[in-house]
Amino acid sequence: MSFDHLKPEITTILHNNEATLNERLYALCNFLRESIPHYDWVGYYFRNGDKEELKLGPYVGAPTEHTIIPFGKGICGQVAVSNENFVVPDVTAQDNYIACSIHVKAEIVIPLFVNGENIGQIDIDSATPDPFTKADEALLEFVNEKVAGLMA
Repeated sequence: MSFDHLKPEITTILHNNEATLNERLYALCNFLRESIPHYDWVGYYFRNGDKEELKLGPYVGAPTEHTIIPFGKGICGQVAVSNENFVVPDVTAQDNYIACSIHVKAEIVIPLFVNGENIGQIDIDSATPDPFTKADEALLEFVNEKVAGLMA
């Protein structure tokens, strides 16, 4: 399965110069959630200034109490340290998982690099067990490359 058919709309959303960056990211999260059935929660976390923690940015899905995540904690915190994609087919198999909802079965986190620095990440939770493929990774890497272009 390929998500290439979504790329033109993603580009259009991100290049809407009449919206703020946060408005564009929110619209992007909403588009991804509406377009891909196994994306139940879609959001961005960003490095919180000089602190070794992530701060929740625009997102769509169920509210979360995890608005600040220390580096190294949970899947998002681990990606902040590793600088690598993290695909979790079964969150119950992860020792260092922060549960956002009892409905979450799988998670994918892709780091966002601006000028070579990991400044945040896109985080997707799914209520579907093991739904993420290389196509999801490729799409989210494309998304983050486009977002990084706006932040550089």
